[in-house]
Amino acid sequence: MRTLIRSAAALAAAGLALAPGAAAAAPTPSPGAATVTKAGTSFLTATPITPGQPVRVDASTGDHLYWSFRAEAGQVHEVTATVAFPKARTGASTWTVDVFDGLRRRQACTAGAQTPTAAATATSVALGCTLRRVRPWAEPWSGDPLPGTYYLRLSVTDLPEPDLGLPVEVDLLVGADTEGGGSGDDGELEAPLVPNTRAGQVLTAEPAPEPVAEEEGGLIGWLPEPGSRWVWTGVGGVLAAVAGVVGFAVTRRPRRP
Repeated sequence: MRTLIRSAAALAAAGLALAPGAAAAAPTPSPGAATVTKAGTSFLTATPITPGQPVRVDASTGDHLYWSFRAEAGQVHEVTATVAFPKARTGASTWTVDVFDGLRRRQACTAGAQTPTAAATATSVALGCTLRRVRPWAEPWSGDPLPGTYYLRLSVTDLPEPDLGLPVEVDLLVGADTEGGGSGDDGELEAPLVPNTRAGQVLTAEPAPEPVAEEEGGLIGWLPEPGSRWVWTGVGGVLAAVAGVVGFAVTRRPRRP
């Protein structure tokens, strides 16, 4: 009898551990956080948000929506999004939420419905992505998440052509969890991974010509440099002419009287 009771208790404990309620709780908005009502259309125009800041935008089916947020070492970020369909659609559609780091490397999700498919009769679809814990440092060849700027992209990957351009309502939230301690690494990233948005300087005027060297006898700027191809071409031509004359003199037969 005691054995049966112990077995039942063990099974009950295992059931509680596997129940959905035992999973990590969904992120909640931070108190007093202002709602973001816009999104970017590319990495360069991504709208910055902070973890715990709710996002609510109106868009069209087929748009690529971008947001960016800062990630610190030791954090685990969870992204939740809901796409609502105010108008009826003609067929099923597949949606996806992608996360990229500061080097624009796509980061894998450890949990969540990253690419769900909404039926034609569905009024909304829920997406989710739980990222790996951000490490303080990593090897250059690895794709481990590092501190810096992260990008979110919400888009539709498959849908009937008549549904393209229909209105949608997007609700998105990013949560940051620091529980569970650090990763145990003893290194530290020298600088956060932030994309270089100022790669160079645009020249607005033509550069001034370089001054021509002068000597007492006159200008020598027109002379080619000693190592230029024009000098070697001239020397080669002279040597070829000399070799031709010498060869002709050696092989010429004397005239008979």
